[in-house]
Amino acid sequence: MRSYLNLETVGVTFNGASGPFVAVRDVTLRIDRGEFITIIGHSGCGKSTLLNMIAGLLPVTDGVVLLEEKEVNAPGPDRAVVFQNHSLLPWLTVYDNVRLAVDKVFGERKSKNTRHEWTLHNLELVRMDHALDKLPGELSGGMKQRVGIARALAMEPKVLLMDEPFGALDALTRASLQEALMDIHTRLGNTVIMITHDIDEAVLLSDRIVMMTNGPAATLGEVLDVKLPRPRDRLKLAENPEYAQSRAAVLKFLYERQRHPGEAA
Repeated sequence: MRSYLNLETVGVTFNGASGPFVAVRDVTLRIDRGEFITIIGHSGCGKSTLLNMIAGLLPVTDGVVLLEEKEVNAPGPDRAVVFQNHSLLPWLTVYDNVRLAVDKVFGERKSKNTRHEWTLHNLELVRMDHALDKLPGELSGGMKQRVGIARALAMEPKVLLMDEPFGALDALTRASLQEALMDIHTRLGNTVIMITHDIDEAVLLSDRIVMMTNGPAATLGEVLDVKLPRPRDRLKLAENPEYAQSRAAVLKFLYERQRHPGEAA
């Protein structure tokens, strides 16, 4: 029986000036509905390439990506992406940035009033309903990312894809958004795939951590089950042996890859 989202021996090869370049090879991964997956690895290991394949932004050279048994070969509203750069339109208000996505996806299916209420609901989820009329230039980095997450959630995607969404934020803002994301995931039970370089973030948020080998020709190295109960309290987790063991396992994997950068498998 297949899982909700399936990557079946996928790979991507680019045609460069000096010949073919294998970025990612032979990745097989099965993700269940409602799972929170993080992808971690050294720079150049194909994390974003993998995410872009799932998003349909990058065609696979080998294998296939299946979402609910349907092949993924183009972008679609069933897969929303949140990038490190919030990508908000600077001339639109907070409300209008989210409403634009709502109208695009639901313009023919939901009434004007329903779309208005749905826009407000998603801004409330990320606690940005107090800033509806503000422009992106008036917001902090963390607030912009909250709006970006609200816009993605408002599309009701089957899979929420996040490419280092908190990477450019200060530690306190990052922690606040981690808490908000955990709360949203608990309430919605949505499927999330997130790239991060932060080991603590990966352990805190994940059901499983996917660790990539070094590139080129990167592939799956290890997949770690994070057996921590939800909801999770970061202060209590600091004293949890399972948290320490999970963190140590990821750290060991990354350290070994740094010591042996030529290893591809």
